[in-house]
Amino acid sequence: MDAPPVRLVRQRDTHRLVACRHLPSGDSVLTRIADDDEHLAAIFELDAATNDRLQAEQGAQPGIGPEELVAAVPHAAVVNAAFAHPHPLGARFSGPDRGAWYAAFELETAQAEVAFHKSVELAEVGWRDESMTCDDYLADFNADFHDLRRARDFTPCLAADSYQASQALAADLLAGGSLGIVYPSVRRGSGTCLACFRPALVGHVRLARRWRFTWEAGGGPTISREK
Repeated sequence: MDAPPVRLVRQRDTHRLVACRHLPSGDSVLTRIADDDEHLAAIFELDAATNDRLQAEQGAQPGIGPEELVAAVPHAAVVNAAFAHPHPLGARFSGPDRGAWYAAFELETAQAEVAFHKSVELAEVGWRDESMTCDDYLADFNADFHDLRRARDFTPCLAADSYQASQALAADLLAGGSLGIVYPSVRRGSGTCLACFRPALVGHVRLARRWRFTWEAGGGPTISREK
């Protein structure tokens, strides 16, 4: 099968919602379980030894090396984490060894994507009530991406319940030097998403608002803006 067409994507203010991992003060969540400073230092050392992002920055990850990661730019750790912490089963256009920067053109699309995947996760473990907060990271893109928005031959890559075709395509495109893929959202009909394969192309990253997702009694989440 031929590759999808390549088109220039110029898009400002794309949205990537990342679950909050830190306390409001900015202190590490590890401080919650430390008895004292010595204990905290030992926990940090253990965390660093098993942290995929830190290992990637030291050249110890198979999927991505330090030469591709970013440094000395705002939110570099957030960008690098997207590539160095892949899901064990992969995602739509990335495998288990290397992640990608997934983002949506519209905030509502990013929210729909997060709501769907977290709802599936909760259903799998039989958990009915949950609350989580996500930070909205904006980023700008100006690069040539493979475009699936009007590529009918690649419909299997947009299957609602399988990543088999999409991961195979992404692996081939990545090996061929692709910068990423722009595609219609599977979870919101009018939305557009992108998967950027190269950390250096995630431009002008900045933190926007924080959003809370709340699930009650097994239903879909309500979404509210955090103050």
